[in-house]
Amino acid sequence: MTILVTGATGRVGRHVVHQLAQRGAAVRVLTRDPAKATFPAGVEVVKGDLLDLDALRAAFDGVSTLFLLNAVTGDEFTQALLTLNVAREAGVKRVVYLSVIHADRYVNVPHFAVKFGAERMLQQMGFSATILRPAYFIDNEYMIKDVVLDHGVYPMPIGHQGLAMVDARDIAEVAAIELIRRSEGPDTLPIETINLVGPDTLTGADVAAIWTDVLGRPVVYGGDDPAGFEQNAAGFMPPWMAYEMRLMAERWVSDGMIPEPGDVPRLTQLLGRPLRSYRGFVEEVAEAAG
Repeated sequence: MTILVTGATGRVGRHVVHQLAQRGAAVRVLTRDPAKATFPAGVEVVKGDLLDLDALRAAFDGVSTLFLLNAVTGDEFTQALLTLNVAREAGVKRVVYLSVIHADRYVNVPHFAVKFGAERMLQQMGFSATILRPAYFIDNEYMIKDVVLDHGVYPMPIGHQGLAMVDARDIAEVAAIELIRRSEGPDTLPIETINLVGPDTLTGADVAAIWTDVLGRPVVYGGDDPAGFEQNAAGFMPPWMAYEMRLMAERWVSDGMIPEPGDVPRLTQLLGRPLRSYRGFVEEVAEAAG
């Protein structure tokens, strides 16, 4: 049976598609612009998005399992609710949903609250689901690497509580493993929640120290300034989204993104290898920069 992947061209989704294809799964993707998408041979492409009901219904034809990833947008919750309703109409019960760590605690941050709402919908509508809750994406750092390299400042206000940063490739591989397990198992498997974290929980000072060590020159932490983060973000994203990023940064500072005991061993066992580290990312960036 076919696995439908949404968000298939993004940082996580494209890796999910490749992981599934490598495992021999029948994969279909829903994407707005198939001409701009590059997928492995054999992957079926349906043009459309999560608000295009005709395309969504067509995409679910013959599907057994859904990977639901929808981006942070003003209508994110509507997209999730419509997709899950159409999935249920099509008889799809198996879902792997990409949520976010502490979705039940960061209740004032809109996209966290949205994802917690979708989690509750999965439970109350009787889906057989795996809920994946990733922490801060290591891949976010591509946005600020030039600031670090050129100015010696780590600018993200991640605070002093610590974030268990996780690599998008690890997220995708766990998602693929769970999609295969769900698709091959009975549709009565219970709902499970998996925190997706990296091997280390790092503060702003920790991250600056890693950059300093790898680059061989000083890098300082820019400090806990969510308001300044909002101001900078408003230069390249809508004001509502910049404000939402500020709200999230405030929770990084006050709460952090802390894994539960056993999260790292569970993921290591599931993947059969060590988790990718933040230091490894920094080494890759430094090598590419020459």
